[in-house]
Amino acid sequence: MIKFKHSEITPEKIYNKRRSFVKSMGYSLGALTLNSIPLINANASNLNEATSYEDITTYNNYYEFGTGKGDPHRRAKNFTTRPWSVKIEGLVEKPLELPIEEVLAIKSEERILKLRCVEGWSMVIPWLGFSLSELLNKVQIKPAAKFVEFETIYNPEEMVGQRYPVLNWPYIEGLRIDEAMHPLTTVVTGLYGKSLPNQNGAPLRIFIPWKYGFKSAKAIVKIRLTKNMPNTAWKNASPREYGFYSNVNPEVDHPRWSQATERVIGESILAPRIKTLMFNGYGDEVAHLYSGMDLKKNY
Repeated sequence: MIKFKHSEITPEKIYNKRRSFVKSMGYSLGALTLNSIPLINANASNLNEATSYEDITTYNNYYEFGTGKGDPHRRAKNFTTRPWSVKIEGLVEKPLELPIEEVLAIKSEERILKLRCVEGWSMVIPWLGFSLSELLNKVQIKPAAKFVEFETIYNPEEMVGQRYPVLNWPYIEGLRIDEAMHPLTTVVTGLYGKSLPNQNGAPLRIFIPWKYGFKSAKAIVKIRLTKNMPNTAWKNASPREYGFYSNVNPEVDHPRWSQATERVIGESILAPRIKTLMFNGYGDEVAHLYSGMDLKKNY
């Protein structure tokens, strides 16, 4: 796994030429496997550049602040992220409530990972973070636990979108235990070497690169270990359209649009769409988690 000291984080302008960045770290594109945290799909020629900081921070889905792509950037500026704590509870031997300062003190590393939205667009984001397993290992998970549930803060005074029944609030997402413990499942604490912006899920969020973006809950206050599959927000809202697993899968279309291709944010509107890869290009690392499963039924 590639690890970076904070002082070694590549400047933003260098991120915009990903091949140069990778070469500067002494790795070839073909060498980026799970053992070195796969960065992005090296087979997609127009994904060799990280998405700009401006695009990452101004084009967001974050319904707690509104349904427009620009709403989070405009409305989250004064969102309160201190004081903040995260509870880890449920089927664990040692439940914890960690102040955000203690979470942020866990050593982060640079993880350049691809985000694929269920709406058919994608970004390449230089996150700062660490594997979720580092938190879960602190609480001694009980054998009965089969799932991990994530709960976003409920704060309708500041999160104006929560004043409307677009979804059942607070936002709930979840993973199977093995998915949650996978090294690529990331607790995100920043991006582009900076603190995580409010509109991107501050003070911390989850990111699962092989799943559609809505699986990656933001502004998390509770992590709960459960026996039963969590009743997740979008699955609860429209189970025909949004399954629990929501793995990126170009062979399973959304009922209202194709998932075979995607638009790369930051490219010209005239640029051709690119082919979407199974598991968003991370199949070598995660396909074994779903061995024997019918991924068209378990979408």
